Amino acid sequence: MPRAAFPGGRRGRPVGMRSEDLMPNRNERKAKAQDSHDFLDRPGHLVRRLHQIASALFADQAKAFKMPFDITSVQYAALAAIRNHPGVDQTALSHIIAFDRTTIGDVVGRLERKKLIKRANGAHDRRTKSLHVTDAGERLLRDIDPAVAETQRLILAPLKPSERAAFMRMLKHLVHLNNEHSRAPQRMHDAAGHRFRTTRLKGRRSMRSAMRAGSAKGRAADLRAD
Repeated sequence: MPRAAFPGGRRGRPVGMRSEDLMPNRNERKAKAQDSHDFLDRPGHLVRRLHQIASALFADQAKAFKMPFDITSVQYAALAAIRNHPGVDQTALSHIIAFDRTTIGDVVGRLERKKLIKRANGAHDRRTKSLHVTDAGERLLRDIDPAVAETQRLILAPLKPSERAAFMRMLKHLVHLNNEHSRAPQRMHDAAGHRFRTTRLKGRRSMRSAMRAGSAKGRAADLRAD
């Protein structure tokens, strides 16, 4: 069947329109291509990629330390928070690690089934449950600390020392300013305005020691590179 002709013009083309006019405008194609590249440079995309990189680095370190930890990043954050805030309840825990209150119970339940934490009746309200790290939980945190510390070092290792400090300052500042936009904003105080109780334990000191050792290793690598 022959193609329909536009009134007064050649088949398939309106009057006065050139064949190249039917093709996408070159500037439009260029703009679309630019939009595609811009997407890869957007903050949200880069934050997601950095999270992927951090997760992959931790998995590599777990293998390197020959410790196949059966624990997710959220479970680790919860376990470490319970160690640092002994006796904390689920609601306070969700505020401290900035995790959704509706699902924090699942995280706590998994940690309890793994015998990494235990629950006890609240001191002032038996309807609430206070959370405590077990001996097994303490051992896991001690064992996992070197892998966690090395992961943190590797995340920042490509940057120069001055750039690492600047990056961390800006990152913490940005997270703080956007805290209220989160589905689970971080809170370090209870409803009455009291700061959640914190206990400094050996595990935290060992973590800092591991981080310092990692930083020293990173500085040595920088010197060799120079």
